[in-house]
Amino acid sequence: MRILLLCHSFNGLSQRLYAELARDGHELSVELDIADTVTEEAVRLFAPEALIAPFLKRRIPESVWRSVPCLIVHPGVVGDRGPTALDWAIHDGETEWGVTVLQAEAEMDAGPIWAYRTFPMRQARKASLYRHEVTEAAVAAVREALMKLAAGEKPTPLERHPAARGSWRPAMSQDWRRIDWQRETTATIWTKINAADGFPGVADTLFGVPCHLFDAWPEGRLTGAAGELIARRETAICRATVDGAIWIGHVKRAGGFKLPATAAFAAESAHLAEAPLDSWQAASWQTWQDIRYEEEGAVGYLHFEFYNGAMSVRQCQRLQDAFLWAASRPTRVIVLMGGEDFWSNGIHLNVIEAAASPADESWRNIVAIDDLAEAILRCESHLTVAALRGNAGAGGCFLARACDEVWVREGVVLNPHYQNMGNLYGSEFWTYLLPQRVGWKGARAIMQRRLPMLAQEAVFCGFYDKVLPTAGFSAQVRACAQALVADFSARIARKRARRARDEAAKPLAHYRAEELAAMRQNFYGFDPSYHVARWHFVHKTPHSWTPLTLARHRRAAIGRVGAEGFFDHDQNPPALMPI
Repeated sequence: MRILLLCHSFNGLSQRLYAELARDGHELSVELDIADTVTEEAVRLFAPEALIAPFLKRRIPESVWRSVPCLIVHPGVVGDRGPTALDWAIHDGETEWGVTVLQAEAEMDAGPIWAYRTFPMRQARKASLYRHEVTEAAVAAVREALMKLAAGEKPTPLERHPAARGSWRPAMSQDWRRIDWQRETTATIWTKINAADGFPGVADTLFGVPCHLFDAWPEGRLTGAAGELIARRETAICRATVDGAIWIGHVKRAGGFKLPATAAFAAESAHLAEAPLDSWQAASWQTWQDIRYEEEGAVGYLHFEFYNGAMSVRQCQRLQDAFLWAASRPTRVIVLMGGEDFWSNGIHLNVIEAAASPADESWRNIVAIDDLAEAILRCESHLTVAALRGNAGAGGCFLARACDEVWVREGVVLNPHYQNMGNLYGSEFWTYLLPQRVGWKGARAIMQRRLPMLAQEAVFCGFYDKVLPTAGFSAQVRACAQALVADFSARIARKRARRARDEAAKPLAHYRAEELAAMRQNFYGFDPSYHVARWHFVHKTPHSWTPLTLARHRRAAIGRVGAEGFFDHDQNPPALMPI
């Protein structure tokens, strides 16, 4: 089918649906929801057989939903209506929730039902539930809806649907989210911040300054007077509750953007007592620990739970220290597990934007992540594995590839390209790691295509090594890691020989110098594209147009992009791309 995706932004769910439906053989194009007239034009240009809206903040214009079937992906059970469905589900302690695909009509979320899926709720941030349970349910429900549409079936009116149990709920206001630090328990506060995570956060104050709170985690040992700020640890600040304490990892000050709590309140938090952990080993009590290590026989597992997958200078340096420490252990395999939602998305654009000199901070950040990648590449004592249970993007994709093996969970979405961020050239040794896997022609296609890639595609093209199922992913990782231990001697010998051959042919230092020379131009050169793109990304400015890589229906008029979604290299060779 010809399908137009209409979305507020090309977020994780939109990317997953795009990639899955393309794999199913559908002809796809994307239009960002900028204005009704723009949407109407997109429908005229593409003439879709169906329009799918996986992430919208406005109604679809009547002129569109009357002319083409418009399928709305709503993160709620059948009958649930309103703009903050998942927020209310977390707030109300729902044990089961779902996703409904319904047809757009005049009344919001009240159209007839095409398909639905349900899932058990876990205690987690809203953004995490959205990236995992909601996304998996949405993919399944959209596929069912499209099959029914293609077969000529009709949707079921909401009032006659046997699974209908939801109702209209208004947008959750900050009155509902407000925290009473003098009365509410840690569990209640954690639930409130979880229900607002991602957006909009919980309106509160820290150090007497208004801000919004995100990224919370309970603390099992520290205590203090309810509401008192009692400690800091790396990026987080600990605040006492009536029955314990809770860590606040990220905040957004009025008029600003989301930052690690100790960065947003650097001067104020410096006066708090530091509460360091004794080692990289996983703590034996509930606490906030962004880097933790556990060991099972001859395998060490290194977890790094960095919010949204962004890695600042300090985080890169600490993770490198943790990796080198893990490599000193009497084990044979190190598995880098990343975080639950993201493995890594590369350098920390928000911290960079907040720096006195974003260019200097960008340089320090890319050098730090290169140091980490090089430490992994030069590790000859252990076999290394990147186990991606969460998504990865840009430098994070190549940081993972620095490992000897990359195992990726089915359903993970990868964005192994840099150029969407103002034509960044990229580093993390990608010019060494990618061509040896897919060749230079394949490398050009991946880097210029600027579209999401599913785990299966990454393995099929040779970029990554193995897809593991979502169900039992951790157990599968452990079983595969133990298999590496059994074959350690032969594998480590081959690894050392290969690294020696590659170093003799072209030292890692040369790849690094070439990439960083290009990155220096991005950061300090005459073209400000990276700095402009970063500013818009961090400040979340509204889109004013849809990139041609997504809006294939607009390419003919522009005439610059080929049918495969990347530039014709004979006519438009990308700047600085090695040939």
